[in-house]
Amino acid sequence: MKIRIKFTKQGSMKFIGHLDMMRYFQRVLRRADVHIRYSEGFSPHPIMSFAAPLGVGLTSSGEYMDIEVLSTEPSTEMVRRINAALVDEMRVINYRLLPDNAENAMSIVAAADYILTFREGKTPENWTELTRKIPQFMSQSSVNVIKKSKKGEREVDILPMIYEFTSLDDGRLWIKAATGSAANLKPELAVSAFMDYAGQKLPEFALHINREEVYADLSTTPDAHRFCPLDEFGKDITEAILNP
Repeated sequence: MKIRIKFTKQGSMKFIGHLDMMRYFQRVLRRADVHIRYSEGFSPHPIMSFAAPLGVGLTSSGEYMDIEVLSTEPSTEMVRRINAALVDEMRVINYRLLPDNAENAMSIVAAADYILTFREGKTPENWTELTRKIPQFMSQSSVNVIKKSKKGEREVDILPMIYEFTSLDDGRLWIKAATGSAANLKPELAVSAFMDYAGQKLPEFALHINREEVYADLSTTPDAHRFCPLDEFGKDITEAILNP
């Protein structure tokens, strides 16, 4: 059976990298008595994968992990068990059964929502005035930036990867950006590009970033999008499902 788990990651847990997070969850699921399925072969390992690795230093209100289990208790009981084994700065929100033919979360991730908050003393001067330029920034024909990767540096038009960009009433920024293997944009790069457009520089380490939600794109048209939260592919388990 395929299970999709949605969880949060806050506080000091933001400093735990992806590989350590995988090892941590292996221990958590074992302590929570989750009847997880193991791979076959010489070196069996739990079958689990994360939707989109979260960068070190970022917090999240909506992370996803897929696992396979041989049997399971109802969703409410499994959420209780896993949360009892987790540190306080992480919480499981839901535990849902996926259809047998469901693709794993990692392969279908297309976008994510982020809320960005300026750290104390890092808010640009005249910030309210600057945010009024966001619509003009988004109406440009292109936004070319130098994007760094392991393969080097290259100029990229990031505008098609910014699906939504707005300022909230409290001064924070909300961005929906491309996420996944096909296209991926760090939200701070979008803010940096906007600051350049507004005639200012984004201060170093100026932003606290919280990932709010992760989506698949159900649209079959390249120029249109129909984003769906990853937990909507599953359903809550209301009674125990035992291994036959």
